[in-house]
Amino acid sequence: MTDASAGDDGIAARYYETDEERVLAFERGDRTAAVAQNREGYAMLKVRPTPDGDELERYYGFEMALDHCAELLGARVGDLPVPDAAADMGM
Repeated sequence: MTDASAGDDGIAARYYETDEERVLAFERGDRTAAVAQNREGYAMLKVRPTPDGDELERYYGFEMALDHCAELLGARVGDLPVPDAAADMGM
């Protein structure tokens, strides 16, 4: 399991891999959001309200998924810290 974290501007980010998925989870106060992709890294990105929550939307591009996460967190997309290990998510 790979695990990396980053935090800035009151937003915490954690990247990790499970047997099935790559997950980038964000937390800001009591708000959360997550981006998940299959382990192989070639499928669409799923945005969820929590790492194991129900899918809200799917995106091809990482930037669009991050934009949705920022909206869920009440933050600007530029404020989201992205650990290096997650930088290549998306198609």
